[in-house]
Amino acid sequence: MDKAGLSLDRMRTFVRVAERGNLSMVAKELGVGQSSVTRHLNELEEAVGVPLLSRTTRRVTLTDEGSRYYTNCLQILRLVEQAAEEARDARDAPAGAVRLSCTAALGVMHITRMIFDFQDKHPDIRVDLNLTDQRIDLVREGVDVALRLGPLADSAMKLHALGESQRLLVGAPAYLSARGRPERPADLSRYETVVMSNVAGSDKLLLSSPDGTSLMIPVRGRLRVDHGLAAREALAAGRGIGPTHLWLVHDLLDDGRLEVVLGDYRPSPVPLSLLIAPERAAIARVRLLVDFLAAEVARLPGIRRS
Repeated sequence: MDKAGLSLDRMRTFVRVAERGNLSMVAKELGVGQSSVTRHLNELEEAVGVPLLSRTTRRVTLTDEGSRYYTNCLQILRLVEQAAEEARDARDAPAGAVRLSCTAALGVMHITRMIFDFQDKHPDIRVDLNLTDQRIDLVREGVDVALRLGPLADSAMKLHALGESQRLLVGAPAYLSARGRPERPADLSRYETVVMSNVAGSDKLLLSSPDGTSLMIPVRGRLRVDHGLAAREALAAGRGIGPTHLWLVHDLLDDGRLEVVLGDYRPSPVPLSLLIAPERAAIARVRLLVDFLAAEVARLPGIRRS
């Protein structure tokens, strides 16, 4: 095996091509000619001994071997970066970038402002914030930390449990006055419900009763949304009732634009967690952001520590 062909530069070129799927885009990004990118890839494939990429006139895609090699390259390159960063951290104040992914509504409503405060305390740390409700692959997307709502299956990631996000049923006073307020859970089937289309089982409402038993109530709704902020607007506009996180609507409850429905019956709380790419957890700036978010998120309305 030609070890010269396995240089870090060639790995970096391969990783960018795998992510971009286009040789000319990578060449422009790296500031080199496309022939240099092609040469690096050819040398790497020759050294490895198997085809890593499948090339067409329009797009470059990974072979099965290339997909496995890509994942390993990501880990190697990030370990190299981590070693250099830890050496710098031992000498200097933490600096550099932290890549944070966060569920969209929580990010807009609260996390963005937390990052302002964090950067005021640590002006040399850059935070790249990605707002998405998709369950991204932290390693593949190059994300250091992800703040997630709901059950997790990322067993390879380092988990920092923040607690549970409490939920409640709410509706606009005008809507409830016009339709009458429900007196028991069974009444809910007669009301419009703002339905979250990206939440499994949203056509049924699971409620916990005061005595601890669970009730499953079928619901209907003419409006289906896939974003928490859209649900917030719909509820405030009187388009129906619906389950929601307290942190999403606490201000609307405080000023009377929403009110709690059937307060003795609550939708199930949702786990809230930080996921950390294991090889990034020891980096000082990542640790600082994780500790800061853990403390600040615990102060949000409706977050109950586990």
